[in-house]
Amino acid sequence: MRHPAAAPLGLLTAGAAGAGYLYVTDPHESGHLLPRCPFRLVTGLLCPACGGTRMTYDLLHGDLHAAWLDNRLLLLASPFALALLARWTYEGLRGRRWRPALSRRAQAAILLTALAWTVARNVL
Repeated sequence: MRHPAAAPLGLLTAGAAGAGYLYVTDPHESGHLLPRCPFRLVTGLLCPACGGTRMTYDLLHGDLHAAWLDNRLLLLASPFALALLARWTYEGLRGRRWRPALSRRAQAAILLTALAWTVARNVL
């Protein structure tokens, strides 16, 4: 059986490697080796996470204003996601399995917010 900390530590390791690569690869310029958004590729529309790579690059370089312009909702949600990752890692290191307990209302709120953000950024 896998240790409870294996998954969050693996995710942190992969995230650190990705951040290292992204730090030296400017997604604002063409010619880089970064994945394209499949939703945008198929529909031509922005998904709720479009701009997330550019936002992360800008954050890594300390440019909060540019990160805000890349994807406002994702930037606002990032501290919550990082807090969940920190809790998952902490519990895993203590030998406990942990999953956030999100009510159906919370899940629906997240989904509706993402949907509203998708509509807003493609219409406005």
